[in-house]
Amino acid sequence: MGLTGKLISAIEFKTGGDVFHELIRHKPHQITDITPEKVQGCDLHEGEFGHVGTIVNWRYTYDGKEKTAKQVIQKINEEQKLVQFKTFEGDLMEVYKTFLVTFHVETKNDIDLVMWTFEYEMLNDDVVEHPIAMLSFVIDVTKDIETHHVGK
Repeated sequence: MGLTGKLISAIEFKTGGDVFHELIRHKPHQITDITPEKVQGCDLHEGEFGHVGTIVNWRYTYDGKEKTAKQVIQKINEEQKLVQFKTFEGDLMEVYKTFLVTFHVETKNDIDLVMWTFEYEMLNDDVVEHPIAMLSFVIDVTKDIETHHVGK
């Protein structure tokens, strides 16, 4: 059994948490238009965007290399504006036995925060690569999405 971990980030999202939630839940393929240098594809593999059980294949550039991640939407909660993806195939699975990505929106004092949570288990005790840089990557994508929506 490998080391387990959990990383959480909170990013203020000035253009409204509803905008972010709607994009990630129902239109994730549009992220490629917003930040094509980071995300090149979100291909629907099975199911329908916005539904539990849907499988998507992400194509992205991370650390200067083209990567992929196949994920299933495992959980959706409209009230919390939450979507959880379970990664089961792709580059991340070369390092991690399990890798869950959850985002939700919290509103505190009229400020919308996009919360990203990574829960993971390393393949074995010899692998100790915490996904801090990957968390930074999704923060950058979140900021790109916010910039895209400013003034709309």
